[in-house]
Amino acid sequence: MINGDDIMIYSFANDYSEGAHPKVLETLVNLKEQNKGYGLDKHSKNVQTLIRKLTKNNRLHTHILPGGTIVNLTFIAAVLRPFEAVISPDTGHIAVHETGAIEATGHKIIACPSTNGKLDAETIEKVVLEHTDEHMVKPKMVFISSATEVGTIYYKDELIKIREICDKYQLLLYLDGARLANALVAEDNDLDLVTIAELCDAFYLGGTKNGLLFGEILVIINPKLNEDFRFMIKQRGGLSAKGFVAAVQFEAFLKDDLYLDLARNANEMAQKLQKGLLAKNLEMAYPSSTNQIFPILSDELIAKLQKKFLFNIQEKKPNNKHVVRFVCSWATKEKAVEALLKEIS
Repeated sequence: MINGDDIMIYSFANDYSEGAHPKVLETLVNLKEQNKGYGLDKHSKNVQTLIRKLTKNNRLHTHILPGGTIVNLTFIAAVLRPFEAVISPDTGHIAVHETGAIEATGHKIIACPSTNGKLDAETIEKVVLEHTDEHMVKPKMVFISSATEVGTIYYKDELIKIREICDKYQLLLYLDGARLANALVAEDNDLDLVTIAELCDAFYLGGTKNGLLFGEILVIINPKLNEDFRFMIKQRGGLSAKGFVAAVQFEAFLKDDLYLDLARNANEMAQKLQKGLLAKNLEMAYPSSTNQIFPILSDELIAKLQKKFLFNIQEKKPNNKHVVRFVCSWATKEKAVEALLKEIS
């Protein structure tokens, strides 16, 4: 709850407004020993061991960075040559919400039309075939997110087809996992971390938006991409002296699948809200099965709800009906969802 001038306002604006889950905070309170710095501590090494077990891959490498944008720009800048570009959905986080961070590293983003926030193999192949010679940038990486920026998820058959087209044209496949836990516990999901690690060259598992104070685990599967990577992390400002502070959070996060439980609550609350909105004959812009939903609301209803709730207008439309975004988090309570639905009634 956020204190307004006269009333208590509940925020559906994002999934990182709360501090951190109590089990995560407990690990920090109990962190009383000295540790090595810069991610060379025993906790960071243990996180890598845990990720290797979850993915059944003992060759991968992990790096803990403070946030999603620094992960994306550091990794993309590290693995692409100066003339190489990254293919992204037009809704992709790197194309929309990272203030040109990727372009600032000298790499072009080729933003492509997407369907419900997702790329398909045919679109990727079309882009490759359109970039024919040295007078153009060379597509080298495919960037996808799951859950996507509009709440949808990739399915196994879609990811396999994308991997096949990447192999055909020697492209790298990178998955932004800011909300990967939400995708993994979605009711219609058929992917797991083992399969994702088999099909991607790299991905990251986000904690900032799922109950940690901060932090994302970058998982590099392709060993060639890990060479000298710590130099790039340092140069880009992502190598934290107190890396162990993030690592102990992830130890709690991964223990007993807490990261899945937290994401499950976020999804369940959002889906309860979505079901309630559909029952009131409100239309959804995207078929989300995760913790972000996108109803289409009138100016009048938006103005009414803004008096008691925080949320974002995703897309403004000329007909006075706009796509808005409601986001639920690991800490969202059912009474908050019920209050919103009651207000609409």
